Amino acid sequence: MLQESCKRYAENVAIIYEELSLTYSELNKAVNALGNHLKSLGLKKGDKVALLLPNCPDFIISYFAIQKIGAVAVTLNIMSTAYELRHLLGNSEAKALITEVPLAKRFEEISLDIPLCRHLIVTNGLDTASPFRDIVDKGPFTLDITEIDGDDPAVIIYTAGLTGKPLGAVLTHRNLLGQSKLIRDLCGGTEKDRALCVIPFFHSFGTAINLLSAVRIGACMVLMDRFGIGGILNAIERYKVTYIAAIPEVFLGMLFYKETKQHYNVSSLRLCITGGAAMPPEFILPFEERFGIKVMEGYGLTEASPVCAFSRPDMVQKPGSIGVAIPGVEVKIVDYQGNEVSPNENGELIVKGENVMRGYYKDEEATAMVIRNGWLYTGDLAKVDEEGYIFITGRKKRMIITSGFNVYPQEVELVLGMHPAVKASRVIGVSDLMRGEVVKALIVKKKGEETDKKSIVRHCRHYLSPHKIPRKVEFVDNID
Repeated sequence: MLQESCKRYAENVAIIYEELSLTYSELNKAVNALGNHLKSLGLKKGDKVALLLPNCPDFIISYFAIQKIGAVAVTLNIMSTAYELRHLLGNSEAKALITEVPLAKRFEEISLDIPLCRHLIVTNGLDTASPFRDIVDKGPFTLDITEIDGDDPAVIIYTAGLTGKPLGAVLTHRNLLGQSKLIRDLCGGTEKDRALCVIPFFHSFGTAINLLSAVRIGACMVLMDRFGIGGILNAIERYKVTYIAAIPEVFLGMLFYKETKQHYNVSSLRLCITGGAAMPPEFILPFEERFGIKVMEGYGLTEASPVCAFSRPDMVQKPGSIGVAIPGVEVKIVDYQGNEVSPNENGELIVKGENVMRGYYKDEEATAMVIRNGWLYTGDLAKVDEEGYIFITGRKKRMIITSGFNVYPQEVELVLGMHPAVKASRVIGVSDLMRGEVVKALIVKKKGEETDKKSIVRHCRHYLSPHKIPRKVEFVDNID
């Protein structure tokens, strides 16, 4: 896919990042240079290479270099603690890690615990001297692509697990190629589009819509690795951004931002796609009235690469609906016995198609729990009307979605149980307008032990990524 786009759109700007820009031709040269270096390290088809990078050109270069040599990219959340990385790098059997200099310190803390990961490549960005920059500047700039089958693994993305440990969803080249068509086929995307990439590329939503879909059509990716609403609006105006795919928090922030119309020209924007969490239906119409743009709501999960359903620009919008199944994907609503229910009846949403993952890495038991007879059981409760519109109604599984990230309570409870003053805990989700939900911990203290919220949060911060840390803590006498 990259090769085709680099030939067809060689002089198109592929990446804009702060003051740096790369054409597709320049991107391909950098990818080839890194691919050759990875091969010189002895990395080959099927080997795992971990990426611990924000939204920057280095991520895109690394991602495709790994694909070109037939290796597997393990895309890791940059907020992961050293405690979390020990499991992620160890479980994935990564042989190399590409990361920024500041983040490399976390790896160094645990390097003795993960002996398979023998190669560390660090970067300070393409405009600053670093081993990564030396590699992409050096060449050689041509690379023979390893022979790849559609069912070969391309990426492992870790997602929250019911057991308390994240599970690695193995996505294939066929999975990802199918997702790369969405902006082109469903939204009329062309090489003239400019995508504002605010969702992290390590998140499956960010990869599918902002990276793969953009490269497929030769569009430009405007990268942001940190942002406020003012920064987003400024980027739209400055770079003439045409589409944004983001979590509801971004669009709500745009709606509530007082200076939007007075200070920013956002007339270039033609498409807004929301996913990762439910957009509050009552704010969809006000957003559309203020900006003159429809908000397209979609639904997906990492195990489905991730997009399963989407509301198209040319379709009637139904408030609260996530649209209809995308091409190549079937959906059904089933009862507890697995029988399909009638239209407008509640049940579990299951999906089948080219987007369903190969399975969880090294965990056949967990895979068998969610994939049965080719159908992926999402754990989400839903109903489908007579026209095929899907409405999410709840969750079958115990899970919290905060700012587009999944949090399984058991993982947080395991960490809370490591605190010397905690006898028992229960973690729940509490509704929050901007984030969808936030994490709350109910805690029973051990007899004679004293602690407070600050101590609990400080303890969690050492072990957990920020989105998993309880924002609310309540001490209780017992937990039912």
